[in-house]
Formats: sequence, structure tokens, C-alpha cells
Amino acid sequence: MPKRETILANEEIYHIFTKSIAGFKIFNSHDDFIRMLNTLIFYRAGKTSCKLSLYLKRGVSANSKPGMEFGSRDIVEIIAYCIMPTHIHLILKQIKNNGISDYMNLILKSYSKYFNKKHERNGPLWESRFKNVLVETDEQLLHLSRYIHLNPSTAYLVNAPANWEFSSYKEYLGKVGENERICNFLSYLYMNASSYENFVEDFIDYERNISKIKHLVLD
Repeated sequence: MPKRETILANEEIYHIFTKSIAGFKIFNSHDDFIRMLNTLIFYRAGKTSCKLSLYLKRGVSANSKPGMEFGSRDIVEIIAYCIMPTHIHLILKQIKNNGISDYMNLILKSYSKYFNKKHERNGPLWESRFKNVLVETDEQLLHLSRYIHLNPSTAYLVNAPANWEFSSYKEYLGKVGENERICNFLSYLYMNASSYENFVEDFIDYERNISKIKHLVLD
């Protein structure tokens, strides 16, 4: 019997995780990461009559991301994100019925099409359906955002999380312009930028040490 798809609730916040097949590296260049960032922004309002390629030509280059204009048509709210070479972490709030499922379907299909065309390949790029976990409290959300923002430094891709261009960490620190914001987190984060920076970066060594023994731990 096929597994029944979980129905996600409106106005709830979820940690969304998806990864490539067999740990295949699917973000290989700066352009690839930026393409996914633009994809995350573009499909926030769901399926539209405008194509992503036209949207990019109209407003941005392939090496930059446009700012986010929050609108009443949005099907999800992006609270945090981190794009890694083989996987993506998102914290999303569902606004419309089936919003997260529709959103994930659109962004994953769109990036697969881009990647397969670029590399002249066929077939799926992602491992099964995305995973989701309900975030029930502000405290959980705070710790989850730290875990996500520490992913690049935990993996030794950078020494400090602020050096990773492809996460929302610098937004949380107030180091991007208002017109470059992708996330809407101020309603949920009861901590100023300086305190949040300390909260995250004091945990770098701990996360790295935990990652070394994850294969020995049964959850």
C-alpha cells in the first residue's frame, strides 16, 4: 500500500529537509546556488503565468538575487534557509492549503530541469519526498535556526557561518539590505542581532564535535 502523504496545517511552521540522490553534489558553482535562491523566491507565491527564466531576465542577473516583496498571494512564508552542496534546509510557515507541498514540488522540479539541462542528463535529482517536522515552540524555532545556520561551518565548508553566502544567517545579523531580504523572521525571533550572533557562534565547536559521532548515536 502506498504511503499516505502527510497533510500540513496552515499557519504552522515546519522544518523542511530535502537531499539529492545518494548524496550527489547538485550545487557545484556559485551560479547553481544563486539559481536555487532565485527559485526559492520566485515560487513563494506558487505557480504563476510568468516563467522563472523571464523573471530572471526582467529583474536580476544569474549572479545576484532579487529582494523579496511579501504579498497576499504567498503560499508559504520563508523563515530561514540554508543551501548545502547536497541538500537544503528550510523553515517554512504554510499560508495556503497545501502550500508547502506545492512549493516544494515547484522548486524541486524547477531546479531539476535546470540542472539536467545544464549537465545533459536525465532522471530524478532528489531523494524521495521532502521530510518535514512541525516546530511547536519559539524555543524550538530558535535552536533549529541555529542548527541550520551552523550547517556550513559544521561541515567545514567555512570557518564562520557568516562566510557562507547561501543561508539566511546574514539576514538574521542585519547584514543585508532591506531590499535583499528573503526571510520573514522578526515576528518569531526575540533576540537582537548581536545576541543571536553570540548564540550561534558560541556553538560552532559543539556542533562540529557532535557531527563526528553522529554515526555512533541512535536517535
